[in-house]
Amino acid sequence: MEEIQSQSDNYRSSSSSASSPASRVPSSNFFYLRKPGSVRQPISFEDSPEWEDTDIDVRVEEGGDSINVAITPASPSLSKLNSGSLPSPPLPERAVVARKIAGASVVWKDLTVTIKGKRKYSDKVVKSSSGYALPGTMTVIMGPAKSGKSTLLRAIAGRLHHSARMYGEIFVNGAKSRMRYGTYGFVERETTLIGSLTVREYLYYSALLQLPGFFCQKKSVVEDAIHAMSLSDYANKLIGGHCYFKGLPSGERRRISIARELVMRPHVLFIDEPLYHLDSVSTLLMMVTLKKLASTGCTLIFTIYQSSTEVFGLFDRICLLSNGNTLFFGETLACLQHFSNAGFPCPIMQSPSDHFLRAINTDFDRIIAMCKNWQDDHGDFSSVNMDTAVAIRTLEATYKSSADAAAVETMILKLTEREGPLLKSKGKAGIATRVAVLTWRSLLVMSREWKYYWLRLILYMLLTLCIGTVFSGLRHSLSSVVTRVAAIFVFVSFTSLLSIAGVPALLKEIKIFACEESNRHSGALVFLLGQLISSIPFLFLISISSSLVFYFLIGLQDGFSLLMYFVLNFFACLLVNEGLMLLITSLWQHVFWSVLTMVFIHVVMMLSAGYFRIRSALPGPVWTYPVSYIAFHTYSIQGLLENEYLRTSFAVGQVRTISGLQALRSAYDISPDSNSKWENLLVLFLMAIGYRILVFVVLHFCVGKHVSILKCCRCNRDTDNPR
Repeated sequence: MEEIQSQSDNYRSSSSSASSPASRVPSSNFFYLRKPGSVRQPISFEDSPEWEDTDIDVRVEEGGDSINVAITPASPSLSKLNSGSLPSPPLPERAVVARKIAGASVVWKDLTVTIKGKRKYSDKVVKSSSGYALPGTMTVIMGPAKSGKSTLLRAIAGRLHHSARMYGEIFVNGAKSRMRYGTYGFVERETTLIGSLTVREYLYYSALLQLPGFFCQKKSVVEDAIHAMSLSDYANKLIGGHCYFKGLPSGERRRISIARELVMRPHVLFIDEPLYHLDSVSTLLMMVTLKKLASTGCTLIFTIYQSSTEVFGLFDRICLLSNGNTLFFGETLACLQHFSNAGFPCPIMQSPSDHFLRAINTDFDRIIAMCKNWQDDHGDFSSVNMDTAVAIRTLEATYKSSADAAAVETMILKLTEREGPLLKSKGKAGIATRVAVLTWRSLLVMSREWKYYWLRLILYMLLTLCIGTVFSGLRHSLSSVVTRVAAIFVFVSFTSLLSIAGVPALLKEIKIFACEESNRHSGALVFLLGQLISSIPFLFLISISSSLVFYFLIGLQDGFSLLMYFVLNFFACLLVNEGLMLLITSLWQHVFWSVLTMVFIHVVMMLSAGYFRIRSALPGPVWTYPVSYIAFHTYSIQGLLENEYLRTSFAVGQVRTISGLQALRSAYDISPDSNSKWENLLVLFLMAIGYRILVFVVLHFCVGKHVSILKCCRCNRDTDNPR
């Protein structure tokens, strides 16, 4: 205790500009107000503009067992902004008034989360945290990096990773229960949006995926979400831009991610870092928008790393974490008082959140060690000369013995005495509806993504023209057999290799699926069926255009049935290759490694396809079995050659003739059976189905359950990098 007291005295003396909250109120406009006579009222920023709307004051009555939402008219006086939540600005004419939402009380009691290997000295990421969130309020979980913010948020929402273990109790409206689908929304720190859709289109398709019912009803829900997140000016603009047009800024993109969850009209909304990568203007706009959303009755719980003074004044309650320990939970102004009582008052010219993080972030100790001998104009190197570990222990001990902790326990007891109404799920759209929505959405995206789709079509045409002109002028003679085999091999192999250019587009689709599947908006089967149906027109367009150019430039045999087989064979080849790319991209989820793996696989398949060396002469253990049987090039080339040379003959001199099978014997190995080309075509279609079954397994058991969450942990984990 002597060490703690000495460190506290050292910090207090070094903060020459610090004072208690009562004495730190300057004459300027930048200070926090407390309503006279109130003890637990939320704080507000006096420099805020005047609002004319209704406030929602959420309170638990003495001796009561329910939460009452009282609607009170807002006063035009700035000093009366402390009524509980920030009201909305004056609405313009013909504006849509936000609908009231029946929020829900959320309580977590003695919540502990352990993850193996997450911490160096302990597996406990969150340690005995208790708190609550009420309807119509914003509860923020704040702390430095690796403090357990996102883990606590995901634990409350019931979205922990499978390797995590949670201990403790969570109550929703006083009942121990997990929140059902549609009753809550969860916004990840980084979400993948579809840049080729407008804001209204994106939200409308999201509503179709999530909600049951008629289409007309979902349009009104989308409009409500657009107005709730202040996106009316951007509703008809493309999210990611088009061609050379710039897309929406990061602030609007972040609000679109939140609006996507609002189409379900959730009772509780969880947001992981709503201010991630936002500038000061976008940050303030985001928080004012969320405050308006909370004023409709929705319960908001989100994490934050740091905030400005203006933003800090908008919070209702704060849960301060450091290394998994709860250093404070309560009203935001009471947090300032808590730090002052512990001996760490906030200086006048410093933001409260900066001061909190300065006191509890152990990373500052390294800076102190580097700069301990430095001297600035005022003597010491700023005021960052206290031991952070001592400050954390002091704050934790002070909080546990404070009236704030007792008030939290009392409130939790009142909120959990009796069970309130259960949150009911709103239902989900059917599988057929979701498949149709994903198919139509993918077709619309393909028609607009010129880089990944239309440019690929142009490249296919150019490559086919190059191959056709190189091998043009071949006559149907015995001397041209070897050259025709080479032309068909080059056509199948190079066009398949060129399709690797579609890996970025497939990777984007998988990221969108992982994002939607994490919130149960989609599923592996729904995604695969939608992707397959939507890709068929595009692949068939490529196959018929490329086949026509190649077929007539090379001068293959005349006959409509032969031409149609050529088109079907090449279409099946592209379908198999698309499934293979989906499989590799789902496994890697990285452009570089996916492309590198695809190139390697294609080269190996080309070597074993029977052109460079006849399949019967290949070494048995590896190249014949299984490589040559796995390579789809083998069946495609063999089917095309059988289509061209079976039932044909070549004259040798004036008397003797040889069959096409005999002519090919030295160049390529084909079957003498007249139906073998259809067997090869069937094998190609079965391979296309087989690859997609493997993709389903990967998406269902890896991407949907593990990879997507780990990927989200890259952007949602507690080891987040500060902005």
